[in-house]
Amino acid sequence: MLDMNYNLVQVISRVGIELKHSGLRVVDACAFAGIDPATFILISNVYSFPDYSPSPEEVISANVKDIIRYLHGSHTYYTGIALSNLESSFDTLVEPCDENQKKVILKFFLDYKDELEKHFAREEEEVFPYVKALLDGHRPDGYSILDFERHHEDVDEKIEDMKNIVMKYLPSVCAEDLKMWILLSIYHLRDDLRRHTYVEDCILVPLVKQLERNGR
Repeated sequence: MLDMNYNLVQVISRVGIELKHSGLRVVDACAFAGIDPATFILISNVYSFPDYSPSPEEVISANVKDIIRYLHGSHTYYTGIALSNLESSFDTLVEPCDENQKKVILKFFLDYKDELEKHFAREEEEVFPYVKALLDGHRPDGYSILDFERHHEDVDEKIEDMKNIVMKYLPSVCAEDLKMWILLSIYHLRDDLRRHTYVEDCILVPLVKQLERNGR
């Protein structure tokens, strides 16, 4: 599984598949994790093929709980690992800078981190409980998945700005090898977030609309 596409490391941990099971057949690995194999393959295809576009039938047949499981696991990874590692790297990178430069650079990153964490928190506190209520046969008043669609912010713009800061605007005292490492981390985060957003917009939203129309 992983030898064919190492990007799937980003998927298996988020759906609860242990590394020791990653060499098994997909159906067996998913059985150990308690995840629907077709849903796992659907998410894996998003990570494996840049132009992948699932059919409506593939989307509607996906398991909503497993999609939420993947999204929640992604949020945990972003806030607990990816952003923390980036913050630590930026702290080291700007250490030789003067105080004003440090403040400007770190403030930009910390503002972006705060914005992203609030973005995830809204989904954890509003969207996921709403979907779980629908699965339990309840339709909460005053909210629908259209509210999520209307207010689902693009998280790409600021990460592009952060990439440009590292590439073009950091003072020469900043270590070149560390700039390269941070740049790779930013590219990785950007691509991961795009796939994550695709799963939300093109898989979760249609599934929840179906739930809203037809009930559980």
